[in-house]
Amino acid sequence: MLDAAAALLAGSRAPDVPVRTPVRVGVDLGTANCVLVVLDAAGEPVWVDAHPSGALADGVVVDFAKAIATVRGLKQRAERALGVELTAAATAYPPCIPVADARACAYVCEAAGFDDVALVDEVSAAQAVLGIDDGVVVDVGGGSTGVGVFAGGELVALDDRAGGGHHLDLVLAGALGIGIAEAEPRKRSHPGECLPILTPGLHRIAESVRAMTTGRPDLPLHLAGGALMLPGADRVLQSYLERPVVTYPHALLITPLGIAAEAPEAAA
Repeated sequence: MLDAAAALLAGSRAPDVPVRTPVRVGVDLGTANCVLVVLDAAGEPVWVDAHPSGALADGVVVDFAKAIATVRGLKQRAERALGVELTAAATAYPPCIPVADARACAYVCEAAGFDDVALVDEVSAAQAVLGIDDGVVVDVGGGSTGVGVFAGGELVALDDRAGGGHHLDLVLAGALGIGIAEAEPRKRSHPGECLPILTPGLHRIAESVRAMTTGRPDLPLHLAGGALMLPGADRVLQSYLERPVVTYPHALLITPLGIAAEAPEAAA
């Protein structure tokens, strides 16, 4: 599913055959980018698109007009490509943020044209794709790190702390004397150069994970979100925390796919 979604994102084109309806739509507002995913009636991704956002900070909507315009544009683009009207969606929020801030994410989608909007926390959305029985889902986004502890497939602990990809970009930009916008692609294209600079920031994220998994020190960590898609970052966390770390290809798409899987039916 992750490979298929990544291929769709890279091509951003409609499928060659009619879409099997009803579909489900997920909107991941994100700190850096907004991602819209459409799953068909069989639960397979048929449309994945993204657009730079910058309308959120640490999971909180700070620019409603920009967020609404971004979601509306992605929605209209998907509708034109797929030939279906997208009337419902799900969106996600970082765990443990105030209820009013979580609802603001839904308000953005409603203002963008979705009539029915469901809310799900980001960790539970990631779990909808990963299906972890016994382990820790770590969703490292742009502004925060969400952690969900699962035992027997059931969520037994959920928490969230500030600190994510944006903070790593700030560290890298300052160290190299480059702009924030340059830092994100730089850390992916030059991991050997950037990893030593970012290691203290990765240790900070690791300490947040440790604090949020007290009493469960041996469970493996399953990394979701795009912030730690840096070659070697998993080894830094594994060594520092002395516990197994599991990574996935195209990890930045795990949560958007999970959001869509939790969405109400959007077309019939």
